Amino acid sequence: MANYETVKNSVENNGEVMIRLSSGEELELHKHNVKFDDNTKEIIVDAATEIYWVTADNIVYHWIHKEGIKKE
Repeated sequence: MANYETVKNSVENNGEVMIRLSSGEELELHKHNVKFDDNTKEIIVDAATEIYWVTADNIVYHWIHKEGIKKE
């Protein structure tokens, strides 16, 4: 399970983060479409057509895209 602070720091450091929820849904978090509520530890994602309130307990894992990076 990913924790709230880890996901928050990853968005800040990488600009975007993908998360998979325990329901199987995947969401893409970007600096411009996500807010972190430090009081409730909720992640609020504005996905254009819907808004999601996610608790870190429901995040199974997270990752970042490495597109454009060449492997040696």
